[in-house]
Amino acid sequence: MKRANPTPAENRFLKVIRILLGILFIFSSAVKGVDPIGTAYRVEDYLLAYGFDSLVELKLVIAMALITTEFILGFALIFRFRYKIVSWATFAMMLFFLVVTWFDATENMIPDCGCFGDAIKLSNWATFYKNIVLILMALSLLFAGKKGQPQMKPILQNIIIIIVASGFLWFQFYNYDHLPLIDFRTWKEGKDMKIKNADKQKIYVIYKNKQTGEQKEYLTPNYPWNDSIWKTNWEFVNQRVDNSEVIKPHDLVIEDEENNDVTQDVIENPGYQLLIISPDLDEASGAGMIKAAYLAEKLENENVESTLICATGPEEVKKYLTLYKINYPVYYADDIGLKAMIRSNPGMLLLHNGIIIKKWHHNDFPTLAEIKTLLGK
Repeated sequence: MKRANPTPAENRFLKVIRILLGILFIFSSAVKGVDPIGTAYRVEDYLLAYGFDSLVELKLVIAMALITTEFILGFALIFRFRYKIVSWATFAMMLFFLVVTWFDATENMIPDCGCFGDAIKLSNWATFYKNIVLILMALSLLFAGKKGQPQMKPILQNIIIIIVASGFLWFQFYNYDHLPLIDFRTWKEGKDMKIKNADKQKIYVIYKNKQTGEQKEYLTPNYPWNDSIWKTNWEFVNQRVDNSEVIKPHDLVIEDEENNDVTQDVIENPGYQLLIISPDLDEASGAGMIKAAYLAEKLENENVESTLICATGPEEVKKYLTLYKINYPVYYADDIGLKAMIRSNPGMLLLHNGIIIKKWHHNDFPTLAEIKTLLGK
């Protein structure tokens, strides 16, 4: 009885390329899948930049579909499942992203492609050059043929792919319904958000001589501002601020209703500070807002100051004050900054002396007893 000829061994070089590409795809999809809302924001940027405004409502669906496809391709590449289809799909995907990132690099349509979520930031040109390398790797896989094919039947390969894809989709939905399992962003638990070395900010003023046109730059206040004769001959032109020695962990600006900057008072409160964050009160979870108000009221007795920070205008906020029983201060900030703080609407952050103690998605808002435990610690 004749034995079936064994499948020819795969070229070692192509095997290394296949596995490296698969690992890269899995890593890329994992760091985006841990924060599907963040990826959806990036998809929205692309849709608006390319004029597909009508698809913005589907941004989360598109984001999850792209992330899942990338993960499936990475998994299938590593285990060489459905190799012919997967290798062509990988090449097609890389060709698509090569074209998109070319426009990004030349036209600067989107400042950050979000290829690796918030885990790794690349410039548009760096992303384009990376994709050139990846498409060459994907192209080389098209010539591997049937060498090294697994002995598993195609239908069994399909079943395994479906099971793995379903698990990865569950992973994304979990991170959507709660906070990301791994937080790669600025406002992460345990981080000190106080501005350091603020006193080392340097302000330079530039003055021009009215007769000669000569310009001089002075470090304030080391210039003859109180010399009346000097002021007669020189006029102010411009100023510049040097923050090179100032450490700013965030760029968030919080204002009150009169547009006064209260950022430092709120974020750097030396006591306990509960921040209730809502980028858009019209889209906020009503149950979450009511529970946040309840906690804010009860925490007054625990010397915890509560504050709502939103991007909704002051006039629109008024209709929610009674509805959500908002009896605590309301401040305002840019919605992009608030979305970066926490992937929840509303979300909550507990700070102490500028350090983030804990963050909560509205589906996981704590009980009063749980917060008291944190205060005790």
